[in-house]
Amino acid sequence: MQKIVITGVAGFIGFHLAKRLLQEQNLTIIGIDNLNNYYSVKLKKDRLKILKKFKKRFIFKKIDICDQKKINSLFLRNKISKVVHLAAQAGVRYVKKNPSTYFQNNLKGFFNVLESCRLNKVKHLISASTSSVYGLNKKMPFNVDLPADHPTQFYAASKRSNELMAHSYSHMFNLPITLIRFFTAYGPWGRPDMALYIFVKSILKNKKFKVFNYGNHSRDFTYIDDITKGISLAIKKVPKKNLKWTPKYNNFSSSEAPFKILNLGNGKRINLKNYIKLIEKYCNKKAKIYYVGFQRGDLKDSLADIRDTRKYLKFSPQISVNSGVKRFVDWFKSYHSKSKKAL
Repeated sequence: MQKIVITGVAGFIGFHLAKRLLQEQNLTIIGIDNLNNYYSVKLKKDRLKILKKFKKRFIFKKIDICDQKKINSLFLRNKISKVVHLAAQAGVRYVKKNPSTYFQNNLKGFFNVLESCRLNKVKHLISASTSSVYGLNKKMPFNVDLPADHPTQFYAASKRSNELMAHSYSHMFNLPITLIRFFTAYGPWGRPDMALYIFVKSILKNKKFKVFNYGNHSRDFTYIDDITKGISLAIKKVPKKNLKWTPKYNNFSSSEAPFKILNLGNGKRINLKNYIKLIEKYCNKKAKIYYVGFQRGDLKDSLADIRDTRKYLKFSPQISVNSGVKRFVDWFKSYHSKSKKAL
């Protein structure tokens, strides 16, 4: 039976991906997470409870990816076929408070995963990147062949560094690697520091909440089921060397190495004010908002060009923002009513 490692398995995307793969395929997932307290550990453990229902096909290991010995030991003891690396210090705003944790988790941690993949001859590494790498680019939609060398905050810089580290390993060691740039993932079991969670919680509690740039942001909101579908397809699509590749054509998404970068988004952009109106609709309450100026480091707008992803993976997003927001609000109300955890 094929064994796949998912790092960050107790996280938002890791949980949903593991659940999807266990439901759809006959495989074993070894899930790694350090269960840190960046946000609610209870939420992470509640996600794991669901995954543990798959019993022998899901194995959880509490390991920090910064511990190279433990990571490599796990890979040595198990014949790992593929790795999906989702563990990272997330959040574009927390970086102002604690940049060192981004260095440790997103750079040192990623290096440890690369090394374990190399030493144990993993067949395919799929790793999370972010739309934030597009930084100061103004050309919309964001295309994978745009330069991504001017990130506006350290989280994005750490992820762009991951992409460069990955390419070097792919080139030197013939290691097939796919990097996926996620565009504003949202949905049930989301992180409490994410905008949707904050907005819904505040509205239901009749509390004011802050909206940056006076609400004039727009985002390519991508529902979690579309995110995990895209990752699932990417796992099966092992990148090959692009024998036609040449630096003359500014093709940054493939290489003469077995390497690929993909955008994973909905391909549609929604204004933040309209997004909040949808939340109000499904909460059946008006939001109490106080608007503030643009926050340094934010992207004003984001929109994924997913033409290459559609062609390469045969991927097509299915869930509208209207449907996705409703599903999140329904989950939020249900989870907090059952979990004995007050809003």
